[in-house]
Amino acid sequence: MKHTITIFCLGLMPFLAMAQFGAVRGNVFDKETAQPVSFATVQVQGQNRGTTTDINGFFTIPNIPEGSQNLVVSYLGYDSTIISVTIKKNEIAYQTIYLVESGNKLGEIVVSGKKAQAKSEVQISKLSVTPKQIRSLPSAGGQPDIAQYLTVLPGVIFTGDQGGQLYIRGGSPVQNRILLDGMTIYNPFHSIGFFSVFETEIIRNVDVLTGGFNADYGGRISAVVDVKTREGNRKRLSGLVSASPFQAKALIEGPIIPLKGEGGSSISFILTGKKALINQVDSKLYPYVNDTTGIPFDYQDLYGKVSLMTGNGSKINFFGFNYTDNVKFPITEFGWNSSGGGLDFTLIPTNSSTIIDGKFTFSNYDSRIDESDRKPRTSGISGYYGGLTFTNFGRNSEFRYGLELTGFETKFQFTNFKGITIDQNQNTTEIAGFLKGKYKWGGLVVEPGFRIQYYQSLSDISYEPRLGMKYNLTDNIRVKAAGGVYSQNLLSTINERDVVNLFVGFLSGPDESIYKKGSTNEFTDNKLQKALHGVFGFEFDLADNIDLNVEGYYKKFNQLIALNRFKEQLSDKNYFVETGDARGVDVTLKYEGKRSYVWLAYSLGKVTRDDGQQVYPPVFDRRHNMNIVATYQLGDLKHPIEIGARWNLGSGFPFTQTQGFYTNYPLSGVGDDITSGNADLGIIYSDTRNGGRLPYYHRLDLSVKRMFEFGKRIKMEVTASCTNVYDRPNIFYFDRVRYSRVNQLPIIPSLSATFQF
Repeated sequence: MKHTITIFCLGLMPFLAMAQFGAVRGNVFDKETAQPVSFATVQVQGQNRGTTTDINGFFTIPNIPEGSQNLVVSYLGYDSTIISVTIKKNEIAYQTIYLVESGNKLGEIVVSGKKAQAKSEVQISKLSVTPKQIRSLPSAGGQPDIAQYLTVLPGVIFTGDQGGQLYIRGGSPVQNRILLDGMTIYNPFHSIGFFSVFETEIIRNVDVLTGGFNADYGGRISAVVDVKTREGNRKRLSGLVSASPFQAKALIEGPIIPLKGEGGSSISFILTGKKALINQVDSKLYPYVNDTTGIPFDYQDLYGKVSLMTGNGSKINFFGFNYTDNVKFPITEFGWNSSGGGLDFTLIPTNSSTIIDGKFTFSNYDSRIDESDRKPRTSGISGYYGGLTFTNFGRNSEFRYGLELTGFETKFQFTNFKGITIDQNQNTTEIAGFLKGKYKWGGLVVEPGFRIQYYQSLSDISYEPRLGMKYNLTDNIRVKAAGGVYSQNLLSTINERDVVNLFVGFLSGPDESIYKKGSTNEFTDNKLQKALHGVFGFEFDLADNIDLNVEGYYKKFNQLIALNRFKEQLSDKNYFVETGDARGVDVTLKYEGKRSYVWLAYSLGKVTRDDGQQVYPPVFDRRHNMNIVATYQLGDLKHPIEIGARWNLGSGFPFTQTQGFYTNYPLSGVGDDITSGNADLGIIYSDTRNGGRLPYYHRLDLSVKRMFEFGKRIKMEVTASCTNVYDRPNIFYFDRVRYSRVNQLPIIPSLSATFQF
C-alpha cells in the first residue's frame, strides 16, 4: 500500500507542477502612432521562454512559472522595454506594451525577431512583404506599388508593363487566390502593369505563398497572395497627398473615438483613393510613346476601413472597396469594375488559451472587351465568404481549426469567330473544414494539416492532406520541406492565341460531362482542377545581415479544364482537359546593411501542358528569370538621399508561329456576292503549339528619393525615377494581321511628390 501511494504521488507530480504555471499574452504597439509592431521579440527575463509578435503585434507565451516576472521587449529601431507582469497559476495575464522609437535607430543592423521566427516556423515557399520593402524598389511613376514588388520575387513571372498577368511557379492567374482582408480580388492589377488596386500606404503585410501552403488556405491549386491592411491612426488625424504623371492619390485617417491612455479602447478610420492621370498628360509629357494611341490607361480606386479595438486586444473591422479600369488600344477596348466589402473580428477571451477569428466578405467583378474583329465578350463573377478560425496556443505547439463557407455566381457570354455562342450562368457553393498543427521538438518544427473541401454544384469532395517541416541543422542552417493536395472549382477563359491578353472570363466547373484528356468517348471521374505540390529547400544565415534561401519545387497539375473557344461546330465539345507539370529552382540572396540593401533573386523553371495531342510550353514559360534590386543611402542618415536600382532579365516567352493566311468570307445566305464582298483575313497557325520563342526581356529602372521635414509630423518626399533607362524595345505583342510589332513601354522619366501630415 505504501509503495502504491508513492507511485501515485510520483505520477501526480507533473500535473501538480503544471498547476504552478500561467501564461501571458498581449499586444505591442508603437507609442507615437499606436500601430502594431510586427515581429518584435518578447522574452521572459532569466528564462528560456519567449516568442515574436505576429503581423498584428499580438503575442502569447504559455507555461510561465507563477509569480512576478519581467518581459523584455525589443525590436530594431526601438528602445528595449522591460515590463513587470504578475503570473497567476492557471490564469492568463494580458499586457499592452508600447515601444518608443530609438534615437539611434539607424545604427548598426542587429538580428531582429524575424531571425527567431525563421527558426521556429516552417515558412517554406512563403515570402512576407512589408510596406518598407515595397518602398525600397525604384518605383515606376515615382510611386511604390506591390505590383512592382511582386515581380521581383523568385518564382513569379509577370508578362509585361501593359496588360500584364501574374504567373506563380507554373500556375496561371485563375489558379492564384488573391485576398484583401479576406475578400477575394479577381483582378488585382490595372491594365498598366505598374500599379495594382492595393494602396501601399495602408498595407500592413503581404504573404506570398508560392507553393506547398498548408490547410488554412484552399480553393486554388497554385499560389496565394494574402494582403492585409492596417487600422487607421488611433490618436490623431493624419494623411497624405501624392501626385506623379501617372496618377494622383490621397489618404486620410484618424480617430472617431480616440485612444485615451495605454490599454484603452478606440474607434478609427482610414480612407484612400487614387486616380489615373497618364491618359491625360501622355501626349504632352511622353509624345513618343505609341504615336497613335499614347498611354491609354484609365483607372480609379477607393478603399475604406473602420476599426474598433478594445483594451484586451479584441477588435472588429468593417471595410469596403470599389476599383475600375479602362483601356483603349486600336484593336481592343477593355474595361472592368470590381467592388466588395465585409468585416473581420478577433475575440480574445479573458482566461482562455484559444483565440477566435472570423470573417464575412463579399466581392464582385464585371468585365467587358470589344475587339475590332469579333463580337463583345462579357464576364461577371460575384461571391461571398464566411469563416471561423480557432487557434489554441501551447508552450511548444499551436493548433488551428476552422470552418469556411464560400459561394459564387458566374456569368459569361462569348461568340467565337464561327458565330457560335458559348454562355454560362451558374451558382455554386463550397464548404470546407481544416485542421492545422505546429509542434516543436528541439530543432524540429512540424506543421501537419488536413483540409476537406465539398463542392456542392459538382457533388464532389476533395480530401487534401498537407505537411510542412523544418529542421535547424545549426543556428545558421535550416532544411525545410512541404507538400500537399490542392483543388479548385474555378476556371478562366484566357487562351494563348489572344493578341492582347487583357480579358479574363471566369467560369465554375461545368455541369456537362467532360471527356478525358485526348479522348472523345471516355469521361473524367470529376470536374475539379487538381494539383500536387512538393517543395524542398535550405536557409542559410551567412551573416547577421546576409540571408541565402534555395528552394526546389514540383507541381503536378493532375487535371486542368479549359474552355474550347475555337469550336467550329455546335457538336464540338465546350471544354477540354489538360494535365501539366511545373518544376524549378528559386534562389534568393539578401543583404541588409547600415546604408545599403541588396536583393538578388534567380529562378530556373520549366512549365509544360499536355492536351493529349501535344506536350507544349504555355505562353508564360520563362525558363530563366533574374532580378537584382539595390538601394544606397547618401549623406546624413537622418535625412538621406536614397538611390535605388532594379534590373530584370528574363528569357523569351513561347508563342505559336504563323504558317500562313487565308480569306475568311462570312457566308450568310443565297444572296452573298463573294466576288465583291469584303472578306476577313484568317490566320493559319503552325501545327506545333508554342514552337517559337520571343527575344529576351531586360529592363533597368532607377530612382532617387529625398525626404524633407517641415516639422515633427509634416514631411514631403520627392522622387525622381526613370523606367526602362536604356530604352530596351521589349515586345508587347505582334499583330499578325497587320504584320506589325508593338513594344512594351519605352524609357519613361518621372517626378513625383508626396506630402504627409
